[in-house]
Amino acid sequence: MSALVDAWRSRGGHRELLGQRIFVVEVPATGRVTAPPLLVLHGFPTSSFDFHRVVDALAVERRVVLFDMLGYGLSAKPDRSYRLVDQADLTAALVADLGIDRLGLLTHDIGDSVGGELLARQLEGSWPVEVTDRALANGTLFMDLVQLSAGQQFLEALPDERLAADVLTRDTVVAGLVATFSPAHQVPDDEVAAAWELIAAEDGERLMARHARYIDERRHREQRFTPPVVSHPSPLTVVWGTDDPIAVPAMADRLAAARPDARIVRLDGVGHYPMVEDPLRFVAALSGRG
Repeated sequence: MSALVDAWRSRGGHRELLGQRIFVVEVPATGRVTAPPLLVLHGFPTSSFDFHRVVDALAVERRVVLFDMLGYGLSAKPDRSYRLVDQADLTAALVADLGIDRLGLLTHDIGDSVGGELLARQLEGSWPVEVTDRALANGTLFMDLVQLSAGQQFLEALPDERLAADVLTRDTVVAGLVATFSPAHQVPDDEVAAAWELIAAEDGERLMARHARYIDERRHREQRFTPPVVSHPSPLTVVWGTDDPIAVPAMADRLAAARPDARIVRLDGVGHYPMVEDPLRFVAALSGRG
């Protein structure tokens, strides 16, 4: 285990949720608490580790809760179908287990869609949690604008089943991940190595075709996932890396037009993973300094 992964593992622990072993990190506020807890939802194909360089800055004035969705990172990785709505069920179970009834949401990538499902439930009255504020980073909000990578298209075309051991190699997965970064940023090698280690834990890379079903789910249920992101009345901050080759800047533009009261921060020279590529600017953007 690499030093970075070992350090991240040591900050959390496992909880049994809906019959599954889920890795959870809780970071208490280090200063005077001014806001309810912040719940962080990560993206595909990585994990909560994406936020390890920003979590302490986020926790200055509020408790921060992060977890690895089922099949990701240090959580259990059963060979089963994976749906965004099931990840929303898991998120709701975690929030209930922690006794949280008011929270802010910080979401990225598929976390934006899981967050959209939670917001839909909250607006319907089936999720009794007050969402006080939201921050959203690069994700596939509007499927007609998505520019799927070659890797995503390859995975989506495969059957919904566990891959053979030699289908995806480290080099293939890492190359696909790095291709989503902006050329303007050189992400440290140990960061990329840690991301791969967490993807591959318990042979998790062999589940990537199963996880990729989210693309089709996202496409067919867009009217469920996206409208709540736009319409939920909680204050919204959008932080968007403008060099993202998949969730292109036009998505942020459309969201800004649909939600004129939102605070939109565009990070030039940053790609799909702003919290990884430029953590200082990401935190500044969330705090209102960017």
